[in-house]
Amino acid sequence: MSSYAFFKKQYMPLAEANINVMTNFIHYGTGVFEGIRGNWNKEHKQVYLFRLKEHYERLFKGCQILNIDLHHSIDDLCQITVDLVNKSGFTEDVYVRPVAYKSSEALGVRLHNLEADFMAFVFPWGPYLDTDRARCIVSSWRFPNEIPRQKLTGLYVTNALAKTEAVNAGFDEAIMLNSNGYVTEGSGENLFLVKEGKLITPPASDGILVGITRDTVMKIAKNELGIDTVERHVDRIELYSVDEIFMTGTAAHLTPISEIDRRKIAGGEIGPITHKLQKLYADVILNKNLKYSSWCTPVYKK
Repeated sequence: MSSYAFFKKQYMPLAEANINVMTNFIHYGTGVFEGIRGNWNKEHKQVYLFRLKEHYERLFKGCQILNIDLHHSIDDLCQITVDLVNKSGFTEDVYVRPVAYKSSEALGVRLHNLEADFMAFVFPWGPYLDTDRARCIVSSWRFPNEIPRQKLTGLYVTNALAKTEAVNAGFDEAIMLNSNGYVTEGSGENLFLVKEGKLITPPASDGILVGITRDTVMKIAKNELGIDTVERHVDRIELYSVDEIFMTGTAAHLTPISEIDRRKIAGGEIGPITHKLQKLYADVILNKNLKYSSWCTPVYKK
């Protein structure tokens, strides 16, 4: 078992997949990335890639923004990913990082007259946030909601600044506001508030990334618990008086928030709705709930 990459149209050990220092996207952020979880079900002895097609559908939207022609179909990319994880042979949770990028070894700020390519690599990765409940702080760094919110490599420097600010202050994660002062998301997660038995989450128009895990939670909350989700502006002050609050993301899964700006949420415990959604989500991504099997792509042939 070892990490592999799909690079320059071939599979190779990850350590051999190296980019020239003049590659355009390194200097100007002219790339689009995704994060895809492979969840190990030890009972099935299977890795299930979660909502694989949806991740590549979102990648294609980002490619349209950056004028990247992949010369691969979505089905091609799904198969490349399955083959990549299969070749690595891991029997644990893994993370796949696909990137579509301007691959020309040429400097200059532009999107035109540049070649593009696709790469992906896989490696073992456990919980993104190494805690069962996160302590958060509202960041001083704001995300400009005028920018189209896709997973463009050049847009994530603000998120990185916010994350490091939070960690340096002794917290696990940052909560970001947009330029209008509305709550948006964490540095790498969407946010959900629980108030009076309903879920509330910021809308796409406030500059959030419309997350695939976010969509998953909204669907299972409605289907399994009969809980509706309201998408609306969220003011910072609301964060301090909610019944429960949690984050969602491919890397972070569904992580409860126990504290914001040194104020305890739900007494610092995991709230009942959050707990139910955590259990439901864990079953769905491991293909234990057969109603959602179409979201789980098996890697290993049986």
